[in-house]
Amino acid sequence: MDNRPLLFREISIRTILPNVVTLLAFVAGLTAIRFALAGKWELAVWAVIVAGVFDGLDGTVARLLKSTSRFGAELDSLSDNVAFGVAPAVVLYLWTLESIDRLGWAFALLYAIAMALRLARFNARMEDEDEPRRRLGFITGVPAPMGAALMLMPIMIDLVAETDLVRGYPRIIGLYVMFVAMLMVSTLPTWSLKSIRMPKQWFSPFMLLIGAIIAGLFARTWEVIILLGLTYLATLPFSYVAFKRRVGQKQRQGAELHSPKE
Repeated sequence: MDNRPLLFREISIRTILPNVVTLLAFVAGLTAIRFALAGKWELAVWAVIVAGVFDGLDGTVARLLKSTSRFGAELDSLSDNVAFGVAPAVVLYLWTLESIDRLGWAFALLYAIAMALRLARFNARMEDEDEPRRRLGFITGVPAPMGAALMLMPIMIDLVAETDLVRGYPRIIGLYVMFVAMLMVSTLPTWSLKSIRMPKQWFSPFMLLIGAIIAGLFARTWEVIILLGLTYLATLPFSYVAFKRRVGQKQRQGAELHSPKE
């Protein structure tokens, strides 16, 4: 046991590096608000996307360096709340919701609160290895980065149209914000990317599809992200059906296991 005072204990770079990546996501989220205050909507959306990239990297870096920690998990949650909760809410409010005054602010608050509740629920269940949905390869509700991407899709549509096609309907956007908030706090089972498996013969077509998506992101960034967001929404009913099917399979297997032998 190290009896030295906490001030004089050494911390390795390996422990610090994942937290630095998490802080970069945090900074990117706050920077999105700065761009929104300046009316630079495209840069604001890009900042949230960059935050999503760093959010995906910090856990990977921590696992590769074997430096996961409780501190890192808590910092990651706080960063997610800012980058994917507060920042998109403020950006969308400044973009159009402020035109309906207090009602617009209420919509923005609803989304931010939903994100905080979603992350709190995730943290509460994080250490529960026996959580049924996790064991079956599902998570509860829409994950935080996807929620932020869905939240900002109206801005992306206007960036593609190069006009205020959507921005002029703040009340409709407010209803859409409510829809996204409900998806995040819902108990809807959604697929976890970490648990998705596919047949070997699908590997090459899948990699070709990934290559096409990456190429598309360079050529038509907003169109591809919008398409991915709509595709994700379209898969939600199928994830629910797949979850129910797996639950039924597990129940049948359990019944067969405990059935009396002849």
